[in-house]
Amino acid sequence: MSAWTNNAHRLILLGIKATRQPSVARPLLSSRTYAASTRTWTPKTSTPPSSPPKVVKATASTSVAGAGNPDITDNLPNVSEEIDVSEAMNGSIPLETVPSSASLSSPFPGDFTAGSDVGSTDWSTSYHGLSTQAFSKDIANILLAPVDDMDIEMKPDGLIYLPEIKYRRVLNKAFGPGGWGLAPRSETNVGPKVVSREYALVCQGRLVAVARGEQEYFDPSNIPTATEGCKSNALMRCCKDLGIASELWDPRFIREFKAKHCIEVFAEHVPTKKKKKLWRRKDQPKFDYPWKE
Repeated sequence: MSAWTNNAHRLILLGIKATRQPSVARPLLSSRTYAASTRTWTPKTSTPPSSPPKVVKATASTSVAGAGNPDITDNLPNVSEEIDVSEAMNGSIPLETVPSSASLSSPFPGDFTAGSDVGSTDWSTSYHGLSTQAFSKDIANILLAPVDDMDIEMKPDGLIYLPEIKYRRVLNKAFGPGGWGLAPRSETNVGPKVVSREYALVCQGRLVAVARGEQEYFDPSNIPTATEGCKSNALMRCCKDLGIASELWDPRFIREFKAKHCIEVFAEHVPTKKKKKLWRRKDQPKFDYPWKE
């Protein structure tokens, strides 16, 4: 075989091997460049949806202004900006627009006007105006007038007394309705059988007398009535300091009055048939029930 033929045969074999051998793919290294992206942050502004106007509910007149509704603002004047404190202290600007009861004039003669505002006095502890000035002669004559024998009542046990309405009439005649009053000075003390409380008698804006009233009761349902009786008893005791019906505490007057206007009689208790001596006025009818004369 010739050399050319051998070479050709060798080339054919090499071609067959080349076709059967798998091709090895070389990996391609790609160079990539990573760049950080820059973002600009813009805050979102959202337009609130239009809502219907709120309806403000009317508040009661007894509630505090602006309470429960912060949308309401009271247009009150700023005192520190509108009022000069120095002028107010000098008296050029009145400290109150409504006159106090102490500055009001009274149509009754000889009224005593207190120098300060009566409404600002705490009568539960104050002794304002005590013995500062005597009442006028006209008032004194009314207070010290002799008691009318027809106004005096008698209890069956022989105690004479003046009904509390008589004391109120004397005070109204002397100072006028509204010119006097009873101010409580303690809490109501409710005992097992007695209700008591301390009161102060205030006349024309000043303290006149202090006394503790008391009243018995026999059933808890009668405590309100006993409380009112306690107030009347305190009024009667306070009026002693003004000289009203002072004869009722004079032993000589008591004896003379009982001898002249009263009588002591035997009476029988109808349910128990028990007999007892009781007092009554001569001009009053005889005892009927539960004691029968």
